[in-house]
Amino acid sequence: MTHSPGARRLRRALILGLVLCTAAGTTGTAAGAAPSRHRPADLGPRVTVFDPSMPVSEIQATLDATYARQVDDEMGTQRYAYLFKPGTYGTPEQPLQIKVGYYTEIAGLGASPTDVRINGKIEAYNRCLADGGTGNCIALVNFWRTLSNLSLRIDAAGQDSCRASANFWAVSQAVSLRRLDVSGGGLSLMDYCTAGPQYASGGFIADSRLPAVTNGSQQQWLTRNSEIAGWSNAVWNQVFAGVVGAPDDAGFPDPPYTTLDTTPVSREKPYLFVDSRGRYQVRVPAARHDSRGVSWADGLTPGRTVPLDDFFVARPGDAVSTINRQLARGKHLLLTPGVYDVARSIRVKRPGTVVLGLGHATLTAVGGAVPLEIADVPGVVVAGVTVDAGLRESPALLRVGDRHGRDRANPADPTTLSDVYFRVGGPHVGRTNIALEVNSDHVLIDHTWVWRGDHGVEGFTEGVNGDTDRWRTNTGRYGAVINGDHVTATGLFVEHFQRYNTVWNGDHGTTVLYQNELPYDPPTQADWMNGDVRGWAGYKVGDRVRHHTLYGGGVYVFNQNNPSIHTENGFEVPETPGVRLHHVMTVNLNAGTIDHVVNGVGEAADTTRVGAPVYVAEYPVR
Repeated sequence: MTHSPGARRLRRALILGLVLCTAAGTTGTAAGAAPSRHRPADLGPRVTVFDPSMPVSEIQATLDATYARQVDDEMGTQRYAYLFKPGTYGTPEQPLQIKVGYYTEIAGLGASPTDVRINGKIEAYNRCLADGGTGNCIALVNFWRTLSNLSLRIDAAGQDSCRASANFWAVSQAVSLRRLDVSGGGLSLMDYCTAGPQYASGGFIADSRLPAVTNGSQQQWLTRNSEIAGWSNAVWNQVFAGVVGAPDDAGFPDPPYTTLDTTPVSREKPYLFVDSRGRYQVRVPAARHDSRGVSWADGLTPGRTVPLDDFFVARPGDAVSTINRQLARGKHLLLTPGVYDVARSIRVKRPGTVVLGLGHATLTAVGGAVPLEIADVPGVVVAGVTVDAGLRESPALLRVGDRHGRDRANPADPTTLSDVYFRVGGPHVGRTNIALEVNSDHVLIDHTWVWRGDHGVEGFTEGVNGDTDRWRTNTGRYGAVINGDHVTATGLFVEHFQRYNTVWNGDHGTTVLYQNELPYDPPTQADWMNGDVRGWAGYKVGDRVRHHTLYGGGVYVFNQNNPSIHTENGFEVPETPGVRLHHVMTVNLNAGTIDHVVNGVGEAADTTRVGAPVYVAEYPVR
């Protein structure tokens, strides 16, 4: 029997049903793409550019057709970007109501989010994975989609009373909301209209002005550098950094809010826009320190503008040697939507280089390659790229800097990774030693999901033998290894790796929201031992580190393959005053045990308290 995508999170969703709270209130033209007259020739066949002069019905039909294909295509290879030129779309008589499926990017092409105005809705609903699409309706597997750089005036005309009650964005990891200005109704991060449970796990908002938000059943969420009219509900941990209107966290863990007045280090994701003369440009925002609120409140986001002519616009099938030659000439790199097989590293060597992916462009390792390597230079920005492991083990999937090289980092211009995602298994068998390796100093990781696949299309059998096969076949020892100093992560999601999911060896590191699930599939306790210690912590700070700060962290356990397995600590850190954890927890999802939260402190997250987090508000304990 083939392995059904989403099956394990399905089971997890059923378990969580008792413990999570709910809210009150081919050839030719690409499938789903508009005719070529609406598409710039140099952005490839999977990019469609809409103009305000186009009939709303034509835009709606194009987006509906793509959604119908992508709504269940969790492990597929199709990638799409839909870009809106400045202007207004949708009318009171005919609002534009968009549903967003897998590997789909919806973005405005304005210099400011207010330049593109959509009257209607842009939504992601639960997926119903049982009973012919009517049961087990969840958002736990709603991954890999993007919405950014536009204004949305919510108009629910024609929808039923429940659907009309909010704009729904029911998603989990590898999904970002950026540079949005939303008005005219509420935003709900869970879909309470679709039958069945409505659970979701993790999400990210940045640089957005939002109405009242209903969090609903989201387990962990990061909202950064935004403005919100209000926030309702929380499950395990909701983190706010530099957010105007953020809730107070004085009552932690009831409610489980973690609030930073400012974000220590931030840089907004680069975005494509069309200037007043119709030329395509890329705006590269500047880094900010101790920032608060949206970057566009006073006009154009501070930063630099790079003409699209300064980019090498790549398509799947382009040789890596060609890409590297263009990078060496001083070109930036724009990856159009699709899957790129990478048998030798794409090498970024020049300071300030921008690598921008559209439509979840995906680099797949071939022959054990490291798909993307960034030199020890300042100011490189990589955004909107997914990196997949291949059949032969790679030493790493993305490497920033050389551990033995000369670091030329610049604190004012950190190398930045924004919406960069990793997979080891899922669409195919994958193997790597490390997924993300950061050796340079002064690097900013702004939203990543580093995932060793706990489900996919590899064809493993179900049950114990299938899980054993997965443990031996989809191999990934470490998710994120941070060796550089002064590295900051805002939104670090790392899951299912076979040793430390995250190991932080660099000094003066900072993480704002950490979300982790330990692997589901160790066959025996002997397979899950760190020397004489039972298990590997979900977050490890190196023994020589003297300064480190984590705000808002969670480690979950669901040892589905062998529920008797123990993990000694969710977090493991050196005992020194400069290493501090603020608002951390462990939680049991109905199999296995985490004995302590951190360094022997905190009660066991075991099956006597399924779904009930064990919190440590401060470590060292004050």
